[in-house]
Amino acid sequence: MSDHATHEALLGTYLKDRRAKLDPASFGFSSQRRRTPGLRREEVAQRANISPTWYTWLEQGRGGAPSADVLDRIAHALLLTDVEREHLFLLGLGRPPEVRYQKGEGVTPRLQRVLDALLPSPALIRTAIWDVVAWNRAATVMLIDYGSLPPEQRNILRFIFLDPRFRAAQYDWESVARFVVGAFRVDAARAGAAAEVEPLVDELCRLSPEFRAMWRDNDVSSHVEGLKQIRHPVLGPLVFEYSAFAVDGRLDLTMVVYNLVTPGDAERIKTLLDAQ
Repeated sequence: MSDHATHEALLGTYLKDRRAKLDPASFGFSSQRRRTPGLRREEVAQRANISPTWYTWLEQGRGGAPSADVLDRIAHALLLTDVEREHLFLLGLGRPPEVRYQKGEGVTPRLQRVLDALLPSPALIRTAIWDVVAWNRAATVMLIDYGSLPPEQRNILRFIFLDPRFRAAQYDWESVARFVVGAFRVDAARAGAAAEVEPLVDELCRLSPEFRAMWRDNDVSSHVEGLKQIRHPVLGPLVFEYSAFAVDGRLDLTMVVYNLVTPGDAERIKTLLDAQ
């Protein structure tokens, strides 16, 4: 069997499986006289506004490659989650769907407990547009007291370009700022968040000539792992290895963990945390 035929068969199997798991009554369809559980093929086609014959062919593995628009309508008809929708696209088109940014509503208590368990390593969770939505106590000690700021001000680019404390803590502020602008540009584009970042970019271009110049350079970079050095106002020089991790099930969130390079630095942060 060819790769194309294999994908068509897998798509058909997946569609039948998802269809069988839906309750007809919840969609206003009668549950009587059904030989198998779930919606009928014609009911899915009706909800997706496509031909019942073609939908039947898709389930039978002989409908040809559907368009992205058709897959989107089928995903809606079958009430697929974002992860299930992505899987549908991978089976139908061999690629994930185009991203569509959806702003999250903070983090779960479980994720907050993960951050807290990482002490004394500073750790935070940021969105695709670099808003900080969760952090642990060590991050507050090392970076900034996010809790003292209104949520709309907890943006990393704002700190870098508008907060003199952040600038003073960097050994090479310009290099750090240029790197972050490039990584921010990549994350926002990958998340499909162009409309969401436009007000922030406009504001920073107005308030910071340095940001405006860096943004116009159109450089890009990857914020996955690296070394970070800062001048702490109390502890003095600190060196961290940072790593960025995707949060499973939350495509809009990234966890960033700063591991202290030396035991001495870790002990100094512990001491400062204990003193608070």
